[in-house]
Amino acid sequence: MMILSPLAETEVNAKHHTPLFVLRGPRHTLEAEGCLASLPSGAAASLGRRVSDFFAHDRAGPKVLVGALPFDPHAGDALYQPARLALPESLVASLPTELPPLTGYSQAEPRPEHYADMVARCVSQLTGEQGVSGNEVLGKAVLARSLHLQATGTIDPLVLARRLERDVSVTTYVLPLPVTQNEPPAWLVGATPELLVSVRGRTVVSHPLAGSARRSHDAEEDTRISAELAASSKDREEHRYVVDAIVAALAPLCSELDAPDMPSLYTTDTMWHLGTKIVGTLKDADTSVATLAGLLHPTPAVCGTPRQRALDTINSLEPVARGFYAGAVGWVDAQGDGDWYVAIRCAHVQANTLRLFAGAGIVADSVPALEVAETAAKFRAMLNALGVDDAHGCQPGK
Repeated sequence: MMILSPLAETEVNAKHHTPLFVLRGPRHTLEAEGCLASLPSGAAASLGRRVSDFFAHDRAGPKVLVGALPFDPHAGDALYQPARLALPESLVASLPTELPPLTGYSQAEPRPEHYADMVARCVSQLTGEQGVSGNEVLGKAVLARSLHLQATGTIDPLVLARRLERDVSVTTYVLPLPVTQNEPPAWLVGATPELLVSVRGRTVVSHPLAGSARRSHDAEEDTRISAELAASSKDREEHRYVVDAIVAALAPLCSELDAPDMPSLYTTDTMWHLGTKIVGTLKDADTSVATLAGLLHPTPAVCGTPRQRALDTINSLEPVARGFYAGAVGWVDAQGDGDWYVAIRCAHVQANTLRLFAGAGIVADSVPALEVAETAAKFRAMLNALGVDDAHGCQPGK
């Protein structure tokens, strides 16, 4: 049985006795502690209805639900009503400043050469379908790989998140994950640059990212990399799939919708991305962000297109289940306002183990070696927070 433990049952360590949720970024910050009630789990398509039913009852406590959607839109999500919209000052003040050292154990799943083979097989499928008509012809698939690490002691998710906050361009997050009975608590901890959807009143915003390149410490080289990404037809094609899908989903629900024809460059400390900010006005003020998150997720930025063909391709090629990686993390209140972010640049943290994930969008002219390099670059945000550099152990390509 999968459980998200209520207030009295969860114990991470002596400091963390309750579920903790943190979403902190340039747009909005929300912190929560405790669990008063869980939202009945279900598929993404039913999220809006389930949230509406939950708030239809007169409930004590904060009128907000926090949590996450898994990558698989057909799998059960994990949202709950927190007891308090704040973290105790005593807990924050007592956080250690360091993480336990890594043991040096590092297992890439799949190994880089096997991931390159996955990409080659996907490209072969994509090129084999070029020129074939039909709605179910695969146009793009996002393939992920993971890196399994171990530390010498229990990893505090709040300390890891604090280290990720050094990059002020991202939104950091910590959320409790469902675990089986008698398992130690598990967390998804990350620093995402990508807004899936935000709603305030009738204003809806989405800021998808697709098409990426690793940044350089050399300013001149970094400028060259950004210009090359902006001009890349392969990356613009990959990005266009995402924007078109989001616009197609939002347009019937909006009286106005603006999406620039060309993407802009978006930067984090470690990566360049192509991004497009999409802004609209909802026809119905009662349309909840939960409904929109369930409708949009997973976008072609983390899945591919068409959605079911991409899901089938991912399931047939990836050796490790994604779980909540490439899902969505966020919150929704009783008025339907809220923020949902794509759960990338993250790690599944449980006791002294971490599993890092990174993915790349594969289209017909993708080059396997370059996709290996892109996923290695995307590991860097988490590896930097863990104190691992390119020249020392636990490299993403090993």
